[in-house]
Amino acid sequence: MLKAGVLGAGHLGKIHLKLLKQSEKYELIGFYDANKKNAEKIASEFGYKMFDDLDELIAAVDMIDVVTPTLSHFDVAKKVISAGKHLFIEKPITNTFEEAEELIKLAKEHGVKGQVGHVERFNPAFQAVADRIENPMFIEAHRLAEFNPRGTDVPVVLDLMIHDIDAVLSVVKSEVKKINASGVSVISDTPDIANARIEFENGCVANLTASRISMKNMRKSRFFQRDAYISVDFLEKKCEVVKMKDAPENPDDFAMILQNAEGIKKQIYFDNPDVSPNNAILEELESFADAINNDKEPVVTMEQGAKALKVANQVIANFNV
Repeated sequence: MLKAGVLGAGHLGKIHLKLLKQSEKYELIGFYDANKKNAEKIASEFGYKMFDDLDELIAAVDMIDVVTPTLSHFDVAKKVISAGKHLFIEKPITNTFEEAEELIKLAKEHGVKGQVGHVERFNPAFQAVADRIENPMFIEAHRLAEFNPRGTDVPVVLDLMIHDIDAVLSVVKSEVKKINASGVSVISDTPDIANARIEFENGCVANLTASRISMKNMRKSRFFQRDAYISVDFLEKKCEVVKMKDAPENPDDFAMILQNAEGIKKQIYFDNPDVSPNNAILEELESFADAINNDKEPVVTMEQGAKALKVANQVIANFNV
């Protein structure tokens, strides 16, 4: 079991503490939170060991799980890596791409592993179809959330859209060519609703929309590729795969047949994979333990987290506000 420590005991930090305590792959040593009043409350309520000094916590563990506001990520991650400890860090990896690059370089120098908390990669609906998404040429994603003051310290792109940016980058094997984007501030000082059109070198286009002022929650993505349409509902944890193949000479009476202007006939059929329920946060944390113990690459590397951040910041820079 890896000795684990948590940095930050806010809303998400409490979830991470609970799951690390439950996990059979980690031994939860304790946590540190800069807000001493909050730290004492968490310690007395749940019985986790509270550390008054961050350096003491780092020294006592093999891995630190960073669940603090993004602005603090770089400084604390640098401290963790420099101490030779493995790092799990919530998304976005850092505030700037340059900071992320420095952390990646530092991790290589110190021989430690790092994973970024892009939890949607572990969503069971996405996991069920990820290997079926082959060379998509058009992607559409909607990530809409009801207003929550938590998270409004950053633009909606870094708060919500970055999930879809990372998912898209994980399936499109091509470099970004061009980005067009628009964002509108409604209730916060930074944009609350945003749309981005990301064009890739291979011709794929991703159209992403994110809002944190919606009347209802929605997290849906659709992937279109040659002879297939794949939809993923990240919220309901459902997926659908619709495929087309050349129609047989004598289709049965219930077959769905499409015919184009040239007279070519295609048969539509549904190939919906089973979705195995999971706790995505627990799975991402335990996958990191496996990466450390087996000396293999984490599922979401720091390089991938940095790439998602770079694209997110390019979206923000392209806002026609």
